[in-house]
Amino acid sequence: MFWKRFLVRQSSYKKVFDSPEGRKVLADLRRFCRGTTPYVDVENTNATYLLAGRNEVWLRIMAHLNMSEEDIHQLDEGLPDD
Repeated sequence: MFWKRFLVRQSSYKKVFDSPEGRKVLADLRRFCRGTTPYVDVENTNATYLLAGRNEVWLRIMAHLNMSEEDIHQLDEGLPDD
């Protein structure tokens, strides 16, 4: 039962993110959720909790997409650098 629901949900995640626009959103989420950078703020515990929550969302998305570390690092928002 659990696996069937997971597979249906996984298919939905892949449909949403498997496009050029979806990849741009993933790139933005990778940055915002600290998907590839440390999220611990040793000077501010509350900030660490906030960043840990963001990172948990990122990890859930990645679990559904089964992206490799290389795939994740190649995500590009397609926007000029700030």
